[in-house]
Amino acid sequence: MATASEELTKKRAEERRERFATTSGIEVERLYTPAEVTGLDYERDLGFPGEFPFTRGIQPTMYRGRFWTMRQYAGFGTAEDTNRRFHHLLNAGQTGLSTAFDLPTQMGYDSDHPMAAGEVGRVGVAIDTVADMRKLLHDIPLDRVSTSMTINATASILLAFYIAVADEQGIPRSRISGTIQNDILKEYIARGTYVFPVEPSLRLITDIFAFCDAEVPRWNTISISGYHIREAGSTAAQEIAFTFANALEYVRRAIAAGLDINRFAPRLSFFFASHNDLFEEVAKFRAARRLWARLMRERFGASDEGARLRFHTQTGGVTLQAQQPLNNVVRVAVQALAATLGGTQSLHTNGYDEALSLPTVEAATLALRTQQVLAYESGIGDTVDPLAGSYYVESLTSAVEEKALAYLDKIEEMGGAAEGIAYMQ
Repeated sequence: MATASEELTKKRAEERRERFATTSGIEVERLYTPAEVTGLDYERDLGFPGEFPFTRGIQPTMYRGRFWTMRQYAGFGTAEDTNRRFHHLLNAGQTGLSTAFDLPTQMGYDSDHPMAAGEVGRVGVAIDTVADMRKLLHDIPLDRVSTSMTINATASILLAFYIAVADEQGIPRSRISGTIQNDILKEYIARGTYVFPVEPSLRLITDIFAFCDAEVPRWNTISISGYHIREAGSTAAQEIAFTFANALEYVRRAIAAGLDINRFAPRLSFFFASHNDLFEEVAKFRAARRLWARLMRERFGASDEGARLRFHTQTGGVTLQAQQPLNNVVRVAVQALAATLGGTQSLHTNGYDEALSLPTVEAATLALRTQQVLAYESGIGDTVDPLAGSYYVESLTSAVEEKALAYLDKIEEMGGAAEGIAYMQ
């Protein structure tokens, strides 16, 4: 018969549920000790910030040097409407632009096309011509403000519009910087805004790589996107795996087109989601840097610069709730914390009302203020990779990497992302 002391100990040992696991299905133990990281070699698996394999960050000083770019996603109605929102955000302290386009623009339809009915300006800004782009960028100095454009099937056209406006401003092409999403494979997998079949679409992507290398060398030629894959229902580990499967396809196509990996690889950028599982998200970002660095060095002989994983993060849209929407402020803050602890290069924080509508000015401003409080009031940027060395975080980083690599290997066995679209869907 158990003593009173033994009964009390048993009661204290009871847990909230039988099994604890991350969203990727990785079991979470009650306690982590040095035993969980005995196989970890510091130089091989972590390294110093700014050094291969970049687990701890792609720059030696990270946020001690400068904070992440605060890049709020915006676009609705007409070019003039969105330009006003851009100026509001810049005046509020935003440090980079991110443009949302409406579905007709994404699909290559003019606003007056019958297929565009009911969709013009609805989920992004309508851009039909260079004149529209000129209005969108009115009074924005393109040599001082970088712009990200979330556009894929029609990426080459929108990039041409943007460069034309920069030319009109008299800005040398060598001085403009920004990012074009240009990631068509994830459209087949997760979104559906593709226009052409796979092969000609991939040709357009490598053509943009070559053009930008020659004409706009500071431009990020692609933003290989796990965000949409995650929003479509993947786990954190699948988000890395499917994104990297697409990325490897683009790298192989570029090499086959005669491009030098050490010229185009440094301009590759990535786009990830940040969801509610704080520690798994931090581990995901750290694991992604390490895995990408190893893939690029071991499979393609890329230089360290070409093996660095540079990425933008957006907080999770599907995690927002229409009921009690003010609670979304807390969700977004937790997700932003995960992204910054994970070492993102830029960040968009969602408006708390986005489960109901496009964000109001108030919601968009509060979302930006969330980043600013993290940056300037929390001390988060005072030391690099502050969670490094945590038995839990290091163990979880390795576990996420292992699961992601298993998914990736399966896709590679199918012949790569172009052949594995149906599997990733």
